[in-house]
Amino acid sequence: MLSTLKSAFADKNIRNKILFTLFVLAVFRLGAYITVPGINAKALQEVASSGLVNVLNIFSGGGLTNYSIFAMGVSPYITAQIVVQLLQMDIVPRFVEWSKQGEVGRLKLDRVTRRLAIVLAFFQSVGITAGFNALSSLHLVQNPGVGTYISIGLILTAGTMLTTWMGDMITDKGIGQGVSMIIFAGIIANIPNGLTSFYQQYIEGTDSSDLWQPVLIVIGLIVAMLIIVTFVTWVQQAERRIPIQYTRRSAGSGKSSYLPLKVNVAGVIPVIFASAFISTPQTILLFFTKNFGESGWYKVLTQLFNMQTPSGATFYTILIVVFTFFYAFVQVNPEKLSENLQKQGSYIPGVWPGKTTQTYVSRLLMRLSTIGALFLGIVSLIPLIAQNVWNLNNSIGLGGTNLLIIVGVAIETMQQIKGLTMRQDYVGFIQADDTGKK
Repeated sequence: MLSTLKSAFADKNIRNKILFTLFVLAVFRLGAYITVPGINAKALQEVASSGLVNVLNIFSGGGLTNYSIFAMGVSPYITAQIVVQLLQMDIVPRFVEWSKQGEVGRLKLDRVTRRLAIVLAFFQSVGITAGFNALSSLHLVQNPGVGTYISIGLILTAGTMLTTWMGDMITDKGIGQGVSMIIFAGIIANIPNGLTSFYQQYIEGTDSSDLWQPVLIVIGLIVAMLIIVTFVTWVQQAERRIPIQYTRRSAGSGKSSYLPLKVNVAGVIPVIFASAFISTPQTILLFFTKNFGESGWYKVLTQLFNMQTPSGATFYTILIVVFTFFYAFVQVNPEKLSENLQKQGSYIPGVWPGKTTQTYVSRLLMRLSTIGALFLGIVSLIPLIAQNVWNLNNSIGLGGTNLLIIVGVAIETMQQIKGLTMRQDYVGFIQADDTGKK
């Protein structure tokens, strides 16, 4: 890893990409501390104890704790992506048609996603503000009123779209996938606050004679973290190699090759999707807190969409499993893969080209996705169970989710940097060879 980074910084183009990414992330972190006008800062500490805050802080880098202009983060945009991708599954014919139009169709779907994200961001912003204001005895909003809520909603919506735009800039001109890098930076930035919170809850004020208990908790957490990081890295790197043979040999290519499919084809996207998806109903429920807070249906739904409860943790895990299968087939389309193999004059040994190849790849994806879903579900669920069993800090319950995102994004980013350095080496070799010929 260190040698890859050294090679990357030695190349001007790659170094500029890395520095540009760091600059955008620094701007994002600065915005996470700019509090929205009209918010009572004294009430923020009370609001910060909410389970919804812990979830949304994943996407805003702690911005909701400060009730900053980036408080919503990229959560509404991710939710909009989920909705648009689901609608492409033979639900909205126009979306299905656009999905088959290549780059032109992708741009059309992206415009729809952004418009839906604006709508979701506004309603989520107003809902969270009104709900937290009702929950807070200190009154989160200084001058509550329709005009105040609308202005706060517009500010937070603008912050969401600005954050999304910064993510796009990272994707186009920087290193890594922009939205994932934004989430990654937010999680990393929240680690010191998590450590401080853990110290205040378990160690500060503890007698020296009773210090053994928090020490054991710390050791256990470190060991668990190392095991999870190792396991996540191993699974994320694992792949199934499908042998490929060619009916005709092109210049410079061999007669056979292989098609690599990762064991966890979907990566960490299902975890991000599930976290964003479960936060939306929580936001909607905040609208009804004041009038229906004691109703049975409200309490049931609140438990279901709260990852800190057993039913909520179970539902969260089910969402991860569903999104793992869904996104695996989005990443690897068996129909298009079969068509591409035929166009290249290649085939899988023992499998007929065309429909048979499509069926074979679909079955293989189902098996791989089963392993990937179990892997993501277990890693996300174990810390939530530990939190409920041993009454640990809420941030520890989300530790599995955070670790999955951190490790997954770090691996993907390092692979991209490594690919860029290798490409620059090949370009330099070709240029040197051409110079020698001249």
